[in-house]
Amino acid sequence: MTTTPQRPDSAPFVHSGARVDIEERPARCIGGGWGVIAILALVVVGILLIAGGHARFVAIPILAIVLVIGSLVIVQPGETRVVQLFGRYVGTVRRSGMSWVVPLSTRRKLSARIRNFETKRLRVNDADGNPVEIAAIVVWQVSDTAKAVYAVDDYLDFVTVQAESALRQIATAYPYDAEGGQGISLRDATDVVATELSYEVTTRVAPAGIEIVEVRISHLAYAPEIAQAMLRRQQAGAVVQARSRIVEGAVGMVEMALDRLNESDYVTLDDERRAAMVSNLMVVLCSDQPAAPVVNTGTLYSS
Repeated sequence: MTTTPQRPDSAPFVHSGARVDIEERPARCIGGGWGVIAILALVVVGILLIAGGHARFVAIPILAIVLVIGSLVIVQPGETRVVQLFGRYVGTVRRSGMSWVVPLSTRRKLSARIRNFETKRLRVNDADGNPVEIAAIVVWQVSDTAKAVYAVDDYLDFVTVQAESALRQIATAYPYDAEGGQGISLRDATDVVATELSYEVTTRVAPAGIEIVEVRISHLAYAPEIAQAMLRRQQAGAVVQARSRIVEGAVGMVEMALDRLNESDYVTLDDERRAAMVSNLMVVLCSDQPAAPVVNTGTLYSS
């Protein structure tokens, strides 16, 4: 019987010294309307300087206007801006609309929408050593933009690789089909396997600030070279189970028939005829083809 593997308190694949110690925090910003007001005020100042004969100082408001315009960011719903100033993480703007952030800063666009992808069809050996093909659909979103940008080199590639790695590990931990229907298998216990797979992927992508919404197996099949053999084995198992049910039912019906005959006084059978009757009933009830009755017009013991 296959049991669920025990989980350690800490993930062994995450080295404590390899993490980037950074967490998302709100960026200091104000409404973009104030930036627009500042631009209009600087335009007025420039006009007054030109009108007053101080055109040589017009470059100052023009430079200030350029800085203000460069500091305005427009964030659509479901998107964020990671703000960085001279190599230092300033914060993340999640508020939708126009905002006025720190001048001379760089902003990186990062989507916080829920996304999904399907892994490649991996070819692995299950717990019984049988080659299988398996794929999964991963639903995820960025929960910590700072970690997604600075903790890993490419968070998109990181999620893909870690999801495939977790899927490969889960596929090798369980058999494709449990013998006798006992234990956890990839084919029968889909909810248990999906929960285990979600845990594995969540643990692996947590350092990158990724939140896993759901992981589900989208494709599961034996490898082509053994698919026919495994199909015949499954069909044979189904036939055996069906035959067992038929025999069990037939035995019950024969017992009921004999009990009813014993309770009545119409027919009295000796051991030989009782055995013949049981044999005939079992053949009729367990046969695949309709029985062809033979009417005996002689005595009970005539052939």
